Amino acid sequence: MVNATKGLFISCDIPMAQFIINLNASMPASQKFIIHVLDSTHFFVQPDVAGMIRSAISEFRDQNSYEKPSGA
Repeated sequence: MVNATKGLFISCDIPMAQFIINLNASMPASQKFIIHVLDSTHFFVQPDVAGMIRSAISEFRDQNSYEKPSGA
């Protein structure tokens, strides 16, 4: 018998994959969202976490962006 699970497929580069794995690891057990790691750049995750992952990535990028100081 086939067992199907509804989810979201994510494809990304290795550094972003590590970010997503660490994000998942930082969650309590009841909120972990990775269903299966397919390989180093592909994941199958819970379908309702897309927005949360996008906002975490956006926040991470904002924190790690260089802004040139305004010259006086």
